[in-house]
Amino acid sequence: MHPIVSLAKKAVENYTRTGERLKLPKSLGKEMKQRAGVFVSIHKKGDLRGCIGTFEAQEKNIAEEVISNAISSATRDPRFDPVKEDELKDLDYSVDILTEPEPVPDASYLDPKKYGVIVQSGWRRGLLLPDLEGVDTPEYQIDICRQKGGISMDEPVRLYRFEVKRLK
Repeated sequence: MHPIVSLAKKAVENYTRTGERLKLPKSLGKEMKQRAGVFVSIHKKGDLRGCIGTFEAQEKNIAEEVISNAISSATRDPRFDPVKEDELKDLDYSVDILTEPEPVPDASYLDPKKYGVIVQSGWRRGLLLPDLEGVDTPEYQIDICRQKGGISMDEPVRLYRFEVKRLK
């Protein structure tokens, strides 16, 4: 397991058992000291159990970002009840580290296997990570993002793409 993924796992287990935020490890690898948006995904027996993240860095480094988003993924994803202690043994984690989103003029600049997408209309936004099972076209990515952001199909949108480094 990658050290960043291990940190996400420890953060969820610690918070679920004690209700307290995991303290930052004393020594951080070079990668954990950088700043970036991070998504933490939790799966239980192959099914999504939680996924929360930030597309732009909110914390002082990736390690802090992972701890915050791991706890949020386990406790604040509105699609799921908070993770319970008896589930911990059945959970798998992945962490996506995002590149800076870049604006694109239209869907022809997207590739659902390579790029994640942000769809924005005014203050509303929807985001979808890349390389997700069953998401095979940019148009489908955009439709999902519109739904997530509460953006109707007839509203004009701005598109952004980003890449991820997926760690397991």
